Amino acid sequence: MNIGKPRKLGKTIEEIEEGDSLSLTESIEDQQLLLYLGLTNDANPLFIQHDYAQQTEFERPIVPMVMLSGIIASAISKHLPGPGSHIVNFSMNLIEPIYHYETLTFNFEVIKVDKMKNVVTISVEGNNQEGNRVLDSVVMVQPPLIIHPDLENQAEMVNE
Repeated sequence: MNIGKPRKLGKTIEEIEEGDSLSLTESIEDQQLLLYLGLTNDANPLFIQHDYAQQTEFERPIVPMVMLSGIIASAISKHLPGPGSHIVNFSMNLIEPIYHYETLTFNFEVIKVDKMKNVVTISVEGNNQEGNRVLDSVVMVQPPLIIHPDLENQAEMVNE
């Protein structure tokens, strides 16, 4: 089943260099939180109940870590390396809690290119609107790899 039209693939291992970077800004809004919580059936009161969260060290609802990792994974799939890439390892350290309605800036940087394994390592730093670093992540990604060049040519013809 094909959903949508074929898309141009992201950067291959030969096209990526250490130091390649990307910066994006995301605002955490109610709609995103409710979609995540509905899709996962996650009813953790720490994520949605203000009266409960006030009784905790956080004092207000926080953003689920998995939602933050989804934002990072989506940026990798869309931009760096881009469509056709595959995350093979993901780690994240939350330095400070991230609250509803915060605006985060994610800075991505390729810190290692391993052509033998066809894997790039991307460092991600997340900062809130005050400029405080709130998360660090390291993601190992396989860039798009074309095994059947004849299929790539067919896809290019369809895209034209």
